[in-house]
Amino acid sequence: MNRQFPLWRARICDKSGRDTPGGGMASKTIKDIARAANVSYSTVSRALNRKEGVGAATRERIFVIAKEFGYTPNAIAQGLVTQRTKTIGLVLPDVTNPFFPEVAAGVELAADELGLSVFLCNTNWDKEKEERYLRLLAQRRVDGIIVSLIADEPEELVRDAVGDTPVVYVNHAPLRTERPFVAIDEDRGSYMATRHLIDQGYDTVGFIGAEAGGITSIPRLHGYRRAIEDAGIQYDERYVGLPRAGESSGSDIIMRMISEGCCPRALFAQNDVTAFSVMQGAQACGLRVPEDLAVIGFDDIPTAGFEAVGLSTIRQPKRELGRLSVELLRRQIESSLPEEGDSNQILLEPELVIRRTSGAARPQEPRR
Repeated sequence: MNRQFPLWRARICDKSGRDTPGGGMASKTIKDIARAANVSYSTVSRALNRKEGVGAATRERIFVIAKEFGYTPNAIAQGLVTQRTKTIGLVLPDVTNPFFPEVAAGVELAADELGLSVFLCNTNWDKEKEERYLRLLAQRRVDGIIVSLIADEPEELVRDAVGDTPVVYVNHAPLRTERPFVAIDEDRGSYMATRHLIDQGYDTVGFIGAEAGGITSIPRLHGYRRAIEDAGIQYDERYVGLPRAGESSGSDIIMRMISEGCCPRALFAQNDVTAFSVMQGAQACGLRVPEDLAVIGFDDIPTAGFEAVGLSTIRQPKRELGRLSVELLRRQIESSLPEEGDSNQILLEPELVIRRTSGAARPQEPRR
């Protein structure tokens, strides 16, 4: 050893006079707080966990001492005692779609009020990744999982992935599921959007979907078709645009429909993001919105309301979806029954929002 630079062992004493090796203060435990407060271990535990049976003055003294000691609860130890981790998982398909961050915000706000932390997982529309995240969250012993599925998959697949971990579906739920869910009435919302275009005087109304046979496109296409047929208009598959090989956006689909000569006077797009893409493609082909092509979307994401855009759409209560999903999960975790008149399967009502892009039909002019 170089004698000019001897190795010194740091010696720092805490308030009790005990050495703490390595230059840091020893971690305080509940037993240390109990000794300082002159109460039992169980009294400190009840006070810190905000349980009943501790007097106000004693509770206050315990919190003051815990703060002075810089006490931090051991989450793992707490979980062993309570069988809970105070964490939940949130599995979403696409956090870049403006719809899902709003749902996530509702989940986070509601979870925070319950003292829960949220693990956010983005599947990016990847089914294998979705299953992997569900398994991982269950293995990490989260108290429960909120998931927006990317496909109408069999219930057994979810059960195999999560075991007995409580699960709530948000935004979509598998058909005939018995699990709790909160979603929008997509069939009704799609009917409202299509009916609005018909009431505006358009005699040819089409539908553009973001995916063929998807968990969202199926109910929205059904609502569209129901509105068309209820109005006495013959359903025409030429006016239904779903992605073909090599097509990745509403812009691709509308440009193909225009080139094939089967573009309707008005279009209901499966969601707002698709609607924006449809308008971009139509304008690239020389069509004006709404003069040549009326458009309505679904979701009412923030940009839909921008004055320069003015997209007519169906509003979903996105944050309410998130908030209610946490409430349903809380009931499962605590094994509590819903209040009388409440349900563990909730369908929220959609709302029609009329803006610039679905203006009333004008006398038809030859398209440029």
